[in-house]
Amino acid sequence: MIILPAVDILDGKVVQLVGGRPGTERVVLPDPLLVARRWERAGAPGLHVVDLDGALGRGSNLETVKTIVKGVSIPVQVGGGIRTNEIVDTLIDLGAARVILGTRAIADLQWLKAVSIRNPGRTILALDVRQGRVQIKGWRESSSRKMEELLEEIRQFPLASVLHTNVDIEGRGAGIDAGELSEFIRSCPHPVIASGGIKNMDDIILLSNLGAHMAIVGMALYTGSIDPKEIWSEKHESKNG
Repeated sequence: MIILPAVDILDGKVVQLVGGRPGTERVVLPDPLLVARRWERAGAPGLHVVDLDGALGRGSNLETVKTIVKGVSIPVQVGGGIRTNEIVDTLIDLGAARVILGTRAIADLQWLKAVSIRNPGRTILALDVRQGRVQIKGWRESSSRKMEELLEEIRQFPLASVLHTNVDIEGRGAGIDAGELSEFIRSCPHPVIASGGIKNMDDIILLSNLGAHMAIVGMALYTGSIDPKEIWSEKHESKNG
């Protein structure tokens, strides 16, 4: 299982929020590129970068994201407020390994299909889940789409993976919801990236046993609950890995 550090950017700074809510920052670091290079030196095989301002529809950290993509040698997957072909193309041309699509992709599956066909194996669908409901617009609204129907509709899309974030436990350090995630992995027709609630190495091992393709670790890395030396070797993937 591949393990990537979360680099979440809000107001130009790297943050770790509780439940994805601005104002709950437990970690605030002023230099995103410095943070990205720190994880690269620690042995991370890639980075999971999210523009929280873009996701919330209150601004953009695109220039900061560009600096990170250009400033490290490991693959970077990017999400947060990516809702136009122009931004997708800009990020791909810049060198982002994968783009993560959420709000518009869920509302407009034909757009998601077109983007994934144009960029096969480089598009990730983000499904943020709160109390069993898919969340959109930076976790502030629930989509009317039913999970089972959505997963069936994307079955033939050439996606790289599906990112599953459990908003109920995100950033709380309480551990993963193994039952809910196990069911999702069984139901999803694409490789699953797990995010939310990872607190220690036991959770990492459990996710691997459940069949997750990738795990995104945030709060546990930034607060020292997980030691980078336990999860990463010195071997890195290629830029487009």
